[in-house]
Amino acid sequence: MITMQKTIQEIVETGFTGLQMRVHDERGEWVGSAGLSELGKSAAPPLDGRVRIGSNTKTFVATVVLQLVDEGVIELDGPVDDHLPEFGIDRRITVRMLLQHTSGIFNFTGEVFEDGSVVPGIAWQGEEWVNNRFRTYLPEELVRLALAKPARFEPGADWSYSNTNYVIARLLIEKVTGRSLAEEMQRLIFEPLGLADTVVPTTETEVGEPHAHAYYRYEVDGAEKTIDVTHHNPSWISSGGDMISTTADLHTFITALVSGKLLPSPLLAEMFEPHTKVPYGLGVFVQETSSGKVITHNGGIMGHAALMYCTVDGSKTLTAALNYVDDAGLSLAVPFQQATARLIEEIFG
Repeated sequence: MITMQKTIQEIVETGFTGLQMRVHDERGEWVGSAGLSELGKSAAPPLDGRVRIGSNTKTFVATVVLQLVDEGVIELDGPVDDHLPEFGIDRRITVRMLLQHTSGIFNFTGEVFEDGSVVPGIAWQGEEWVNNRFRTYLPEELVRLALAKPARFEPGADWSYSNTNYVIARLLIEKVTGRSLAEEMQRLIFEPLGLADTVVPTTETEVGEPHAHAYYRYEVDGAEKTIDVTHHNPSWISSGGDMISTTADLHTFITALVSGKLLPSPLLAEMFEPHTKVPYGLGVFVQETSSGKVITHNGGIMGHAALMYCTVDGSKTLTAALNYVDDAGLSLAVPFQQATARLIEEIFG
């Protein structure tokens, strides 16, 4: 696997601070890291390091919702309003629409339209976010903010990625069970799979050791400044992307999911059925590769990012964690996409 080490080193050199990666296939397991765990120091990212996993959180949340569907406490095609009437959610919006991003509900982190126009949401970029990065947002607050904005489209009429869908899914889980999302994750996923390093932090600012450091670059009075933002209050993104995990735990989770350990096969088939516009099922992307169909989700959040890929037969997985210097211009978005494409080609090509 000398070539894998060379590949991750080359990826780091495109602008990332560090990268840790874990691959499982017919040859066994390969784990490696490249770059730096912390700017100004020489150590590479820890192989078992914790990382904020961003939107990979959505796959966990969707799995819990579907487990509750299996338990008979949620109807997948029932109106969300049946359980959360206090928000006045359009009666046509179903639980399935939340999980598949077809509800049309405004994305509380802002909407970017096809013509390039932008409707802003909460402040999550630049100096304003930096100065308020320890503020607590309640999930209800984020949902009400989103529902106060015009819907992007009629329920079920289109597809558009919206973090709000998954904050509503969190509130739904908590309403029907009477327990917190963290408690339900523990009951349904963490404990059965032995995920000791996966956390639903809510407002907790720490990542937990060991971890590589995350950074943010912004302007103050015309001068550029870079700070360590490893610790911040992730309630601003809530269950749209607040969870913490490791590449080992992500491997265990995604392998268990595709192999049917968490969901019965009929629900798993629905989860993995992609939308016609964008290949997104219920909390997962469904990607075609030369190795066959791959179930995946990625996520980035303020200088941390995670990748999670698994073939539908569970025989091959790639999980990775990146740490980098983030900024309001999302200047590493293109290198991130190129790095992901390269890793997919190397592992699944």
